[in-house]
Amino acid sequence: MKNLLKLEELALFLFSLYILYYLDVAWWYYLLLFLGPDISMIGYAAGNKAGAALYNLFHHKGIAAILFVAGFILDHHIMMLAGIILFGHASMDRIFGYGLKYKRGFKFTHLGTIDKKSENEKN
Repeated sequence: MKNLLKLEELALFLFSLYILYYLDVAWWYYLLLFLGPDISMIGYAAGNKAGAALYNLFHHKGIAAILFVAGFILDHHIMMLAGIILFGHASMDRIFGYGLKYKRGFKFTHLGTIDKKSENEKN
């Protein structure tokens, strides 16, 4: 089941790449896709609770979808691109096991605990 979920996330990530290609955006938007949302980890400097909240804000697919749809409705290109970037980045992170964070700390996610390979491999 775990591999099936990773394949699903890979398909969603590739879809986000296709949308960026389809919209004919500049090459540096692809860099934002890979790196941009991770700036949210700076929230952990203020503690686990603030870090988790900020990280989750930048990695929540629902928020990404809302941004994209709002940008489409309002004909706001940058808002659409932000939604695509957040969506694609969240999918990429989930391929590698980085899920939405719990307040206990960075390694505690909705996909399991990071660093516990044996526990994550069982899922």
